[in-house]
Amino acid sequence: MPPSGDDEWDESDTWPETEGAAADGTGHPAVDAVLQSLANAAQLPPAEQIAEYEAAHRVLQETLAGIDR
Repeated sequence: MPPSGDDEWDESDTWPETEGAAADGTGHPAVDAVLQSLANAAQLPPAEQIAEYEAAHRVLQETLAGIDR
């Protein structure tokens, strides 16, 4: 459950709307790969997470731009 108020965040906590999302997938391979990379990035040191988040953002932008094509 997400932190609220003065609660401390625990890495085992999850947002309710994302529970099970990785297991089910989105149906779009590129988006599924990004979600997996973000899950993996959570285990990296913060300095290394930035590159992963930027790469995920780039892939998602490219994926969304390609929807209308």
